Amino acid sequence: MNPFRRYRKWQPDEFVLVYADTSWGGLDYSAAQFLSKDNLDVPLVYHKQGLASDMTPLLHQELERIFDITKVRPVVSYERNNGGVAELERLNKLNRLGKYRIYAQGTGLGTQEGLSYDNEANLKLGHDTNSSTRAPMLALLKDAIDNQLIRIYDKLTIMEMFSFVIKQTPNGNWKAEAENGAHDDLIMSLAGVWQLYQTEHKPQVVQHRPRNQVQKGRLKFHV
Repeated sequence: MNPFRRYRKWQPDEFVLVYADTSWGGLDYSAAQFLSKDNLDVPLVYHKQGLASDMTPLLHQELERIFDITKVRPVVSYERNNGGVAELERLNKLNRLGKYRIYAQGTGLGTQEGLSYDNEANLKLGHDTNSSTRAPMLALLKDAIDNQLIRIYDKLTIMEMFSFVIKQTPNGNWKAEAENGAHDDLIMSLAGVWQLYQTEHKPQVVQHRPRNQVQKGRLKFHV
């Protein structure tokens, strides 16, 4: 069964952001949402029950395909939990042609040109999903949904929203998560990619003038 659900084709010059919610396997799902920053929609969703290791090579292929069509390098991040760290390092090593960029948390340089795990070993690839980061991620997503800022085509993602509730934890705190028997992988991956939307910017293309230029009808020579 194809783990991708595709809702439209990629367009030239489109800037794409990808965030993956990882799974150790069992009944849990690995999910990735592909957000177009230009169109503010989610044209592609990866969603499959099983290990994150099954997802990585498929995301690699799609990320290279996105670059081949758009000519703009997409940015990708994984949550660091549930084996995400190892899988993101693996994805970075698969990126031999440099067709996509890996997000590095907390550096302010998540999409710096030339960023790689090998030459910047001190950078923290991916994103921590914990008690301090989870609430802001979900708050940003709620605001985007309430104000209809994102176009979502995927019915399963929308269905997860209806089963996403506020629960009281054993220590007395409150936490937003899927109700019993439901999943929140699509919600968390959507929250993650919307957070990337806040920080990641389309690379600027620098136009280099040729050494021979025509100015006011005359050929100007640069020596």
